[in-house]
Amino acid sequence: MFSSRMAVGAASLLLAVMTASCATTDADPPMATTGPNLGRTPTAQEIAAWDISIPPSGEGLPPGRGTAKQGAAVYTAQCQACHGAKGEGKPADRLVGGVGTLGTDKQVMTVGSFWPYATTLFDYTRRAMPTTKPLSLTSDEVYAVTAYLLFLNGIIAEDAEMNPTTLPHVRMPNRDGFIDRSRVR
Repeated sequence: MFSSRMAVGAASLLLAVMTASCATTDADPPMATTGPNLGRTPTAQEIAAWDISIPPSGEGLPPGRGTAKQGAAVYTAQCQACHGAKGEGKPADRLVGGVGTLGTDKQVMTVGSFWPYATTLFDYTRRAMPTTKPLSLTSDEVYAVTAYLLFLNGIIAEDAEMNPTTLPHVRMPNRDGFIDRSRVR
């Protein structure tokens, strides 16, 4: 009984202290209305540096070029440790194969079987790979490793050059495997 009286007393005292600390007078300074001053508005140049998304159309692809032959060396140095020899997977995702498996019970989702646009491969590789050093590959290296993965998936020839003009025209096997909701009524 004594302990419950003490608990009620402590709670009452805490409530009184909190109420008193929240009370304001005419002498109190006005509350800030501009926010907590946690940063600043980025400049147009800063936004442009981070606005590197590449849509299916290829708009905004940077200058550069690369072939599968050049990409094999980049892949070996930057990608193979995670994605295995020739994109076979382990420990990270498999990147090659699986075409024709999406309608089966044993789907294999890879760059070649699942991704609808080659520009998505370029965009993702540039911004996120290698996982230990994202944004560290040059544009030429990204074009080359993109070409290499497209070649391994049988989508382009080994000597085909990927660049801002050719990459958006690559037709991926699963291009029509997704529904464009903007056209569905």
